[in-house]
Amino acid sequence: MSQCRARLHLSSLSLVLMLLLLAGCAGQPTYQRTSGVPYAGTGHGSDHSAVSDALYDYYHQWRGVPYRYGGVDRSGIDCSSFVRQTMSDLKSLNLPRTTSAQALAGQPVPPGNLSPGDLVFFKTGYRSKHVGIYVGDGRFMHASTSRGVTMSRLDNVYWQRHYWQSRRLNTRTN
Repeated sequence: MSQCRARLHLSSLSLVLMLLLLAGCAGQPTYQRTSGVPYAGTGHGSDHSAVSDALYDYYHQWRGVPYRYGGVDRSGIDCSSFVRQTMSDLKSLNLPRTTSAQALAGQPVPPGNLSPGDLVFFKTGYRSKHVGIYVGDGRFMHASTSRGVTMSRLDNVYWQRHYWQSRRLNTRTN
């Protein structure tokens, strides 16, 4: 009788694990900019929409690319390289390679005044830092260690707990 229960328990556990695995492979949602939602930042006017749209388009080209520490291309990319590549391609900006160095670029921005294109930084461990790009509507795109290139919300409990700072890059070409 106990062998029968053990087999039933094992098969139930196997079924649950298989369902969890399948749910994890279901893919990532397609994000689009939500129209009509005001942006938190000020001073950019209609530029918000154009910048946000360009960032979403770029995100969809990279979505799902796996994370790889030190990676710099579509076979695998890390967070600072993804930010560097995005800003180079969309804004012709040459950012430093590391998250720590990127955290010194531009000017500080209060979290309630973010605009699309601002960099958002997180301290995820004792010496670990993470960076992403704010796209508007409370979302940022980044290369996640567990999900690859993805979109996340700043109001997510994890990201709120680890938020460090935000920076606005000088994109003027005067």
